[in-house]
Amino acid sequence: MSYQALYRVWRPQRFDDVIGQDVITTTLKNAIITNQLSHAYLFAGPRGTGKTSAAKILAKAINCPNKKDGEPCNECTLCKSITNGTLNDVIEIDAASNNGVEEIREVRDKAKYAPTEAEYKVYIIDEVHMLSTGAFNALLKTLEEPPAHVIFILATTEPQKIPATIISRVQRFDFKRITSKDILKRMEFILNQKNMDYDDRALKVIAKSAEGGMRDALSILDQVLSFGSDHLTYENALQVTGSVTKQAMTKYLYCVIQHDVKSALMNVQDILQEGKDASRFIEDLINYCQDILLYQQSPEMVESAELGIIDDDFKSLSKQIDAQIVYKMINQLNDIQSQMRYTMHPDVYLDVLTVKLSNNYDANSESNDDNSELNSKIQYLNEKVSVLTDQIDKLTHEKNNQSRNDSQTVSMEIPETKNKTRVSPSSREEKVNLSKIYPVLDDATRENLNNLQNIWDELLQSLDVTQRAMMHVSKPVAASENGVIVSFEYPFLFQKANSDTDLSDALENGLDRILGYVPKIVFVPSDQWPEIRKNYLINRKNEHITPENNVNLEHSSIEKNEKKHDNNDENNPDDSEIVKKATDMFGNDIINLKND
Repeated sequence: MSYQALYRVWRPQRFDDVIGQDVITTTLKNAIITNQLSHAYLFAGPRGTGKTSAAKILAKAINCPNKKDGEPCNECTLCKSITNGTLNDVIEIDAASNNGVEEIREVRDKAKYAPTEAEYKVYIIDEVHMLSTGAFNALLKTLEEPPAHVIFILATTEPQKIPATIISRVQRFDFKRITSKDILKRMEFILNQKNMDYDDRALKVIAKSAEGGMRDALSILDQVLSFGSDHLTYENALQVTGSVTKQAMTKYLYCVIQHDVKSALMNVQDILQEGKDASRFIEDLINYCQDILLYQQSPEMVESAELGIIDDDFKSLSKQIDAQIVYKMINQLNDIQSQMRYTMHPDVYLDVLTVKLSNNYDANSESNDDNSELNSKIQYLNEKVSVLTDQIDKLTHEKNNQSRNDSQTVSMEIPETKNKTRVSPSSREEKVNLSKIYPVLDDATRENLNNLQNIWDELLQSLDVTQRAMMHVSKPVAASENGVIVSFEYPFLFQKANSDTDLSDALENGLDRILGYVPKIVFVPSDQWPEIRKNYLINRKNEHITPENNVNLEHSSIEKNEKKHDNNDENNPDDSEIVKKATDMFGNDIINLKND
């Protein structure tokens, strides 16, 4: 067979011939010039980007006796033998078909022998990610410490499938996709060398269809030349690649944005009757919509990416269509594209897509609808907040009225002790467990309270929204190593928190995470806290603390203690002990001494 495919005939033979990989080729040439060769290389990247070609060029360059500036001469016997694949010291292995342990063991055993003709024995393992786990393990030791005369070059399109132990033992080079401009220049060079006429637009279509692979571009070019009997025309390139012309897509989208369903459906039928692939049509539409969005933001970027294939109709359409409509089109195109993979009737999906795209409502009205919906939600939430605020105010007002009524009742029944009994009336309704509060106060210090106050906001952020809203009106008022007392502004929130075990668990978990230990949490109403603190200090002074589970049961002892306290002399030496204890627990900033 005399004819060879273009990608084989024009395969790079020097590093300078490798297109679009300047960083990699420069690095390899400098390594050869300075004789800083590694024992193993990994070439990773998309298909058709020059990995295997670079591996062969490297094998020639390190063995060529006449190399110059890191490039092989391609004239000596060794270079020609490597190019033809006849040199025994350069071994190419296809790991897709030789992926077993036995094949790699054979490589490992033969690598020990010195090369017969060349200076280095080079193993080029293509698609190395296809090796089995056992094969990788067999290669591992040899790859880590190969003989001095052996160099491994591994090539793969899927480096993520290679074990980390292999990657850590090689120099990795990542080949990138070749730009459409570089592909276009290379095809122009080849056609000029062959003295063939061509249409610039045809080469641009091929360059775009290659998707960054030079081998794919040359294969498509070969097909187009065969289809057109060595005549490279724009129409032939569109026929071979299955692409849809920009004019056809522009006309289709014009009908869509004008809601002309009938004309849009007729355009789809015409495109399919020309033999275009439905899936390729969807893909081209997505790319076209992407170009519209990019052109609206940066025209220069699109002109560079599209190799200058931008007509006035495209520019006009980009100005007319709203970006929001394009966003919605892309989403619908993606949905249809995923559905078409499993159907035998793609034309049906195209018709459905056309009707959907044509019935897209105006972006402004969509935006207005979204804004109106958002405003409705905001209004609803505001009304809800107002109702809740009114309920809180009402409950607070009722509580205050009840407190005043209770105060009047106490005053009428026991007029001689109205100035002595200071227990909050609301305490008759809210149960406070003094047996849990007093142990905390026994060991409470200002330092522990400061620590709790400093991390309180962070602790509340760890709660969910409902719990955070409840704890928003709370604050720590006393703390020890083993416990913390938290007061609530509203008694009904104190009641709710006191019975909420999930809230207590969440607070304790948060304290464990932030402080590293879990103090016991005790809740109190803020209006009862001053009286509880005072009674504790009085009882502490008299060394007679008898906590009970219900504040109501404490009234008699509190009154007795207060009377006893009031009858004590002003200069009682126990006063200093009370002041010291109060200062230790609550700090100097909130202690105010007054003489009765």
